[in-house]
Amino acid sequence: MKDNSQETLSPETCSKKIFELTGAKFEPDIAADLWSKILKHKWFLSEKVGRDVGYRVASIDFIENMEQAVDEYMSYQRLDILNQMGAQRIGREIWDTISDSQPPKQLVQRRIILPLTEESLSRKHGVVPPKAITFFGPPGTGKTHFAKAIAGALSWWYIEIAPSMLMSDGVEKIGANLREVMERARNLDEVVLFIDEFDEIASSRDAADRIDKSITNEFLKQIPLLKNQGNKILLVCATNYIRQLDAAMLRPGRFDCIIPVGGLDKDGRTTILEYYLSKLNTGEIDLDQLVDRVSGFTPADIQYLFHQVAQFAFEQELATQKDYRVTLETFAQIIPRITPSLSDDVIKEFEKDSVLYSRI
Repeated sequence: MKDNSQETLSPETCSKKIFELTGAKFEPDIAADLWSKILKHKWFLSEKVGRDVGYRVASIDFIENMEQAVDEYMSYQRLDILNQMGAQRIGREIWDTISDSQPPKQLVQRRIILPLTEESLSRKHGVVPPKAITFFGPPGTGKTHFAKAIAGALSWWYIEIAPSMLMSDGVEKIGANLREVMERARNLDEVVLFIDEFDEIASSRDAADRIDKSITNEFLKQIPLLKNQGNKILLVCATNYIRQLDAAMLRPGRFDCIIPVGGLDKDGRTTILEYYLSKLNTGEIDLDQLVDRVSGFTPADIQYLFHQVAQFAFEQELATQKDYRVTLETFAQIIPRITPSLSDDVIKEFEKDSVLYSRI
């Protein structure tokens, strides 16, 4: 059904039409604003009942139920945008897979989760929750996992925007696509908007070509627009290469927090191992020994390890037709095949970046 919500008339004509349809009189400027909303309401009602309800029915219903009609249309519009952008609901349990001992979790809890969930107390003390944050750290350290966990802990929608999605119409269109995505996102509420591989669309302009500079410039414009919205939306960006971001991105005023996400400590490895072990058919496993054997493993490394162990167990039982239980010996066979992502050199470089770029 055609959406006529963009149809425009002069203010005087709008006033006349509303009077003819409803008998209600409004000043021309007010009538012009109402007419645009009536057109949206007509389309919305027609969509709900599956037929064109006509201007008279739409006008009378809107005038009589103005506040409710506007709220219903906005809710419908937001749901439509959420569907188009591939929004997901994330369960609270993903937050619980992150160990309390991991420094980013404590920081995120204190700076983001609590101010947003304890709103009245935040307002009382003038605490302004962050609206734009960046995670940085080596590949596989769990930056995407943290973004999803935040959405789960807040019970907000989660939308992920990959640079490849912005490049779908060619490099020349990235800036325009980025602007369109951010404009649509600004109409939403209670959303975590996640952009991975952020350095690909916000790299330093010093040695960039014309197109790359324009993309970075566009993002620099969009962040303040998003932050100035009164709705609840959190922009979370992630990069493996914090040094490649444009200097303007790293100045105060753009991102409220710049948070390092490094390797797992012993408690962190324990928490994530327990989570994945619960999904396997296990025998006796000395968890402390297993924790020690995956030193240097990132969350992504551990996830890959468990995929390999699960496949191995499946194939063993298929071949023997006997119940196969995963033991420490199983892990001992698989772990040597996986190279830990966090070498000493990677950890040293990350520690340097944490000193230089963190803002928490």
